Amino acid sequence: MHKRPISLAKLRKVPRQFSWVDQRLVREHYIDRLSHGACALYLFLLTVADAQGLSFYSDLALCRRLSMDHLALHRARQALIACALVAYDSPLYQVLALDKEPLVPVAQHPRMTAADKPMAIKDIFKHIAETLS
Repeated sequence: MHKRPISLAKLRKVPRQFSWVDQRLVREHYIDRLSHGACALYLFLLTVADAQGLSFYSDLALCRRLSMDHLALHRARQALIACALVAYDSPLYQVLALDKEPLVPVAQHPRMTAADKPMAIKDIFKHIAETLS
């Protein structure tokens, strides 16, 4: 298929300060592992990072900017860390280079079982009580 710009008047140009999204994020299935919240956080961090991938935003500022609560932000950050997409040392984030070896697609990994999923604290205590009685 021959591609051509649809709107020449609005053709993107690389600004003096820029960021980029590595296409391997999709091709190598990193994005398949991420929730919408993790994708939003990653896009934000990519956008604001300096040339070394560094940026710092407080949890409060990120929650406000991304319309997330603190738990959603924590989960998003942990997902990005688990996929080796960011490093974090409060309040400093570093967007990391993608691994040279592609990740194995999600479909090839075992699915989470009920035991792997998060539980409410009341359900945990209920389970403990049932187990002990």
